Amino acid sequence: MTTNAPRPEVLRYTAFSSAPDGGNPAGVVLDATALDDNDMLAIAADLGYSESAFLTAPPEGLGGQEGRAYSIRYFSPKAEVPFCGHATVATAVALAERIGPGELVFATRVGAVPVEVAEEGGTVRATLTSVEPHIEEIADADLTEALAALGWPAADLDPAFPPRIAFAGARHLVLAAATRARLADLAYDFARLEALMHRLDLTTVQLVWRESATVFHVRDPFPVGGVVEDPATGAAAAAFGAYARELGLVPEDAVLTLHQGEDLGRPGELTVMLRAGDARVRVSGAGARIS
Repeated sequence: MTTNAPRPEVLRYTAFSSAPDGGNPAGVVLDATALDDNDMLAIAADLGYSESAFLTAPPEGLGGQEGRAYSIRYFSPKAEVPFCGHATVATAVALAERIGPGELVFATRVGAVPVEVAEEGGTVRATLTSVEPHIEEIADADLTEALAALGWPAADLDPAFPPRIAFAGARHLVLAAATRARLADLAYDFARLEALMHRLDLTTVQLVWRESATVFHVRDPFPVGGVVEDPATGAAAAAFGAYARELGLVPEDAVLTLHQGEDLGRPGELTVMLRAGDARVRVSGAGARIS
C-alpha cells in the first residue's frame, strides 16, 4: 500500500453466532486491491483475531454471478492460511448486508468455495461448501508428541474415534476426548504444540467430545496462528465432518451440530451437513456485525 493511499475500511464480524459477543470474530476487508502481503498481515496482527479475510477481483474462469464472485485470502496474526471457514462466513454475511442474500463464490488458495447466504427471521446465515476432503493416519510418534504437548494421557481419548489428520481446505489433527471434563481442561504447551503443528502442516488441532449421535462439543488450539484457541472453526468443522463420515461414525447423509466457544465465553454453533454421493462438506452458521 503506498504511503499516501487511504487505508481500506476494516470491518469486524463474528461467525457462527447471531450475537456479536459469541462465535468467532474476523476482520473483513471488502476491497484489498491496494494491499500487499505485508499490509494484510499487519492488519490481521493489529486486529488480533484468529483470521481476517481480504477480497480482490475474481480470477478469470471462476464462474458465479457478476458482482458476486471474488478472490479471497486469509491471514492470521502470524501468517497467511490456505482456507478459513469462519472468515468466509463473516465475509459472506458482510457482503449480504451490502448486495443482498444469494449465491457467492470465492477463489481460495485451495480451490473454489461456493457460499449460499440466506436471511431467516432477521438472522443472516451463510453455508459454505468445502473443497473435496480427505483423511490420513498420524504416525504413532507424532500422536505421542501431540498428547504430550496437550498434557493428555492416552487413556483420556475416546477409543471409538481414532486419531487422524483431516483436510477440507486445511489440515487438522482430530483427537476425541472421552469426557466433557477432559475437553474443558485445556492447558497446553504452546511452543511444543506449535512446533509439531508446523512440522505436520496443521492449521488447528480439532478436539472433540461426542454428546449424542449428532451433537459434538469442539475446541481448536491454534498456536501456529499466534492464538491460544480459535473460538469457532469452520474449516475444522468441515474436516471433522469428512472424518466422521469416512470412518463410519455418522451416516453418509447427516446433519451434525458442533458447539464451540463455550469454554471461552464466546458460544457458537456450527452446522455440518453431509450428503450421500457428494464428498464435499457443507458448514453453516449465523453471523453478525461487531459494533
